[in-house]
Amino acid sequence: MLAGGRAARLGGQAKPQLEVGGRSMLDAVLAAAAGATIRIVVGPPQSVPPGVLLLREQPPGGGPVAAMRAGLAHVTTDVVAVLAADLPFLTADLLEQLRAELTDDGVLVVDEGGRDQLLLGVWRTAPLRAAVPDGGGPTSMRRVLAPLAVRRLRPAIAEGRPAPWTDCDTPADLARARAAAHGDAIGRDKGPHRG
Repeated sequence: MLAGGRAARLGGQAKPQLEVGGRSMLDAVLAAAAGATIRIVVGPPQSVPPGVLLLREQPPGGGPVAAMRAGLAHVTTDVVAVLAADLPFLTADLLEQLRAELTDDGVLVVDEGGRDQLLLGVWRTAPLRAAVPDGGGPTSMRRVLAPLAVRRLRPAIAEGRPAPWTDCDTPADLARARAAAHGDAIGRDKGPHRG
């Protein structure tokens, strides 16, 4: 799980630790990935459950590619999920569906607007690791993933349920997600993760 970033639009708060539906967003993502061989969180020091490996990307705050590089160094499985830590409605069912659809180098979610959700996908570890640059300046997730053979999945969303790609980048996003978690509103497509 990529749990870094400055959360500037949320006043610099530790975004993954913010609660939606009675639990932190990070806890929701960790619960969806409970069946994983190893769960790795990359980001600043924060509370993680026992058995979860917490790492720091280099340089600290270096963005999702630096975080992915740090996490991949500890992955020993042939398949890895790359997930943002602010997806309060992510489910184990969706991760299983992504795993079942993995036929090429990777498969990622496409939202209802047709946008790739770059931090909501399952990948073959070796080609993903080979695509991540060893270091240097910042680069975008889109550029790193461009040479890979990627399948796209547009998951069905049950009526009245929030989309699993609903993320929380702003106070308004967080308020919508909290309302959706309490059944007051539908936290639908907020937009893609930038990378």
